Amino acid sequence: MRVGITGHSNITVDSVPAISEALRATLADAAKPLVGISCLARGADQLFATVVLELGGTLEVILPAADYRENKVKPANREQFETLIGKADKVHVMPFETSNREAYEAANENLLDTADVLVAVWDGAPPDGRGGTGDTVRVARERRIPVTVVWPPGARRE
Repeated sequence: MRVGITGHSNITVDSVPAISEALRATLADAAKPLVGISCLARGADQLFATVVLELGGTLEVILPAADYRENKVKPANREQFETLIGKADKVHVMPFETSNREAYEAANENLLDTADVLVAVWDGAPPDGRGGTGDTVRVARERRIPVTVVWPPGARRE
């Protein structure tokens, strides 16, 4: 089962345990072999990647642009990013030099093209532009890709 992730990057620290547990419960029932597809953004993407690996799945990473690692991964998140990307079976870099809305949208399109289902760590807020969580959920639903929304009680964004 190929499972893609979309979700908020600005999850509060106190929301992490509940979201991780909800992801674990959601992915535990996924057909094996489990392949998680992620852009490895901080927050939901990295929580998802961690759970996929804990459950014995493999990880495929789609980086939106050539500069993503150097210009978008913040110092406070670099160690986690490097650990996860180092455990990925595949890393694909989209053909963009600069990480921007166009690159994020293309990365999400690529993710949806290769996923059987989508997990969305999403509070249900409407899309705030192309390439974000709400937009990715909308596109997945239009394509009739099954979407599982994970937003446990008490989860919050910064």
